[in-house]
Amino acid sequence: MLALRLEKDLEARVAKIAAAKGSNKSAVVREAVIRYLEDQEDIALAQRARRARGKAKTIAEVRKALGLDR
Repeated sequence: MLALRLEKDLEARVAKIAAAKGSNKSAVVREAVIRYLEDQEDIALAQRARRARGKAKTIAEVRKALGLDR
């Protein structure tokens, strides 16, 4: 459980979205946090993959490595 205080303008924006969706403020904030965390996890994975892979290969190099050059 987490309690959260928002500035009035931000809370008003959350309330507006909740009303438009027929939902409540807690559900909107929960969804926003989930999306944010997923984005941050994806960014971290991409950064690790980029560091781990080293030099990028050209499409010609990939085709040759796969035996697709004809």
